[in-house]
Amino acid sequence: EQAGAAGIQLEDQEFPKKCGHTPMRRVIPLDDMVRKLEVAVASRRSDDFLIIARTDARTGLGLDEAIKRGKAFKEAGADVVFVESPESEAEMEQICAEIDAPLLVNVVEGGSTPVLSVAEYKRMGYAMAIYPGSGFLAIGAALQTVYSQILETGSSIGADTPLANFMEFSKRMGFEAVWDFEKKWADD
Repeated sequence: EQAGAAGIQLEDQEFPKKCGHTPMRRVIPLDDMVRKLEVAVASRRSDDFLIIARTDARTGLGLDEAIKRGKAFKEAGADVVFVESPESEAEMEQICAEIDAPLLVNVVEGGSTPVLSVAEYKRMGYAMAIYPGSGFLAIGAALQTVYSQILETGSSIGADTPLANFMEFSKRMGFEAVWDFEKKWADD
């Protein structure tokens, strides 16, 4: 918070952290997670600082345990509850019906949770949806397409994936500031 962060996500997954849509995740005892949340709530300096509480209990311990934890997280003071990787729309609707808190859904294309429209998530009762991997998956598909084209034809010309203009992309990445610095300070 002091560093300027607007919020924090605390979770009950054991170390080392794993992706929420992979197997073999384990969670810490519920009492330990509740204590973490209580410390975070007591330590925050502003009510505007968002505390998101995530449980990974669904995969290893079942939906009932995940819902139980979500309720306990809200009671401990979490602003948003995040039950990771529900496996069906029915499970998602049950989470929304049973946990009286703003809820977050993690959308992972190809993961455990059904990929729906934002409108459908809202209808179910979710307050927010995050798409942490969508950009990376798009990049991965584009890389595969363009490099397959180069491998097959010897050129990137005609690839099904549009390529960004190099100079525009460089400017978006902030290279103009680097170039200006070099112009000012580099030896000729």
